[in-house]
Amino acid sequence: MNLDFTSRRVAVTGAAQGIGRSIVQCLASEGAHVWALDLDEAGLRIASEAGAVATRALDLADRGAVGHVFEEMAESLGGIDILVNCAGGVRGQVAKPIDEVSEHEWLVLFEANVHGAFWCSQAVAPHMKRQKFGRIVNISSGAGLRPSLTGIQAYTASKHALVGLTKQLSFELGPHGITVNSVAPGLVLSNPATQRQWESYGSEGQSRLVESIHTRRLGHPQDIANAVMFLASDAASWISGQIISADGGRS
Repeated sequence: MNLDFTSRRVAVTGAAQGIGRSIVQCLASEGAHVWALDLDEAGLRIASEAGAVATRALDLADRGAVGHVFEEMAESLGGIDILVNCAGGVRGQVAKPIDEVSEHEWLVLFEANVHGAFWCSQAVAPHMKRQKFGRIVNISSGAGLRPSLTGIQAYTASKHALVGLTKQLSFELGPHGITVNSVAPGLVLSNPATQRQWESYGSEGQSRLVESIHTRRLGHPQDIANAVMFLASDAASWISGQIISADGGRS
């Protein structure tokens, strides 16, 4: 199967590190024109080295700023073919009892994991509709399908919301030639937050987790990028509204 992305116009959020950076590199290596978007300006320099033709420091919670960047991209490249919503995370939070969770802690994770994906999808949809082609791939999580190993209520709830958004946008945009899918990673040591999560389990907890994975290993950013590449390709034109668990069989 030849997954050719020659001249495809692609936006990847959360592109500065780990999974996002690997997605940028994979798509660029197959000929795509990739715009890398992230809050982390220093990390975006590495994304540029990975093959991005343009980078923009962007707060995805700012709807106006998101719209401006995507209009700029569409004008520069003549359209937008693929959006990968990879930005998200726990924003430094750790598990705590429900009665200790503040309003800010709850809301900020919805901004990180849901709002940004919605604003980006909203911004690219008109361009994809006009050309009657598009691919949107959301990076959710195993926490969007079951309770989270992080124990963070807002993270779990927001990732479940992203799964729901994926299915709803597939239903709405499918008639316009746009597919919308999600990749739900298992534990991938791709950034400081996941490294801290892994270390918090201790040696016994780490062993139990690895034993629960059919392939007996943690994931790599490349594993997630490979799934994204397929869903974003022409080969996946009749796959939409699906949540692909890339977790070594743990689910």
